[in-house]
Amino acid sequence: MKKYFSLVLFAHTVFALPFAVIGFFLAVTTTENHFNWVKLVMMLLCMVFARNSAMAFNRYLDRDIDAINPRTKQRDIPAGRISASSALTFTIINCALLVITTFFINRLCFYLSPVALLVVLGYSATKRFTALCHLVLGLGLSLAPIGAYLVVTGSFALLPIFYSLAVLCWVSGFDIIYALQDEDFDRGQHLHSIPAWLGKANALNLSTFLHILSAAFIIAPIFFTTVSWPYYIGIAFFCSMLIYQHKLVKPNDLSRVNFAFMTTNGIASVVFAVFFLIDRFLILHGSAAFDIHIHL
Repeated sequence: MKKYFSLVLFAHTVFALPFAVIGFFLAVTTTENHFNWVKLVMMLLCMVFARNSAMAFNRYLDRDIDAINPRTKQRDIPAGRISASSALTFTIINCALLVITTFFINRLCFYLSPVALLVVLGYSATKRFTALCHLVLGLGLSLAPIGAYLVVTGSFALLPIFYSLAVLCWVSGFDIIYALQDEDFDRGQHLHSIPAWLGKANALNLSTFLHILSAAFIIAPIFFTTVSWPYYIGIAFFCSMLIYQHKLVKPNDLSRVNFAFMTTNGIASVVFAVFFLIDRFLILHGSAAFDIHIHL
């Protein structure tokens, strides 16, 4: 089990999982649908199965590339801790479990499960033909809030799309920062990435632009629904973490890329989700004294 946790980098669930929780409780508090423990558990299972499938398949497909990259040659498959066939089998099992779980949620989630798998699995191949691979990764993780919303409601709405767009831009931006480490390797192996295409400085500028968009999408819901004071604290904290990670990484200094990638983004998503939940609690329990509603 420890080997497979390492294979799928289970700790990285702190990126998408908090936004799945946001999508779930957004649906509970803005629609007529009530909280349901069974649906919450099934949503969390879908997140785990999707994450396991995506990461295991990425490690399987990239095993030869990882073996020759000094930064990744100690990953589980090239290091021999897990065989390629075991990783592929693990991927197939988790894909099947995801589809089966969605069958018991609702019809729309079940019908869309192959589409979700196509996105999260397809990302692994994109670096071979497009520098926009970072956006495809962002798209995969952006399915979390809208997917969780669909678990509760079985229908689409505008509000969760704001959070999905925020995740898309946020993840794409910090993945560009992470890819700075492999700029020379990617060029040498004819792999595609934003840093290999644009260079470090321009890649960081694009990452900054994407994070500005992410902040805008985090702010956007205040114009379409009632929020309370904790939501504004969450916005301020999330945006401060975006700014902070760009202060950590410079084109001529990549020594703190891993800290910017894992620590600041993990903290940003978890803390924002906590303030979001506090906000929803106040709204749900009618704490009108703390409500702020902005009308267009």
